[in-house]
Amino acid sequence: MAGTVTISEITHRPVRKVVFTWLSSAGGAADGVTTEYHTGRVIYAAQLPDGGGTQPTDLYDVTVTDGDGVDVLKGLGADLSNAAPTYKADSDGLGAVVESKLTLAVTNAGNAKGGKTLVYIR
Repeated sequence: MAGTVTISEITHRPVRKVVFTWLSSAGGAADGVTTEYHTGRVIYAAQLPDGGGTQPTDLYDVTVTDGDGVDVLKGLGADLSNAAPTYKADSDGLGAVVESKLTLAVTNAGNAKGGKTLVYIR
């Protein structure tokens, strides 16, 4: 893939917060890996598309995978709206992670488009 991803990790609390801020490549993709290892249940995820000139293409896709390649969003990052944020909670069926770095992969976003993916882990 390519693109650029800036990652912010808050890990010293009972609930960990990982923020992936991404900008896609010409091929509409972006990827990045956390520096920290995470363990816990994913209790909340938010997809926040940029607006204006960097608004992603409608129905873009996001996965967040663990070290075994399992999507901890469990497919809930597929076909996202570019016009409004998407919020998913534990009750929507989010997964878990055990002692793994997390890898964000964005696809189908369009050229030089951006957004944020927030993942909360307890």
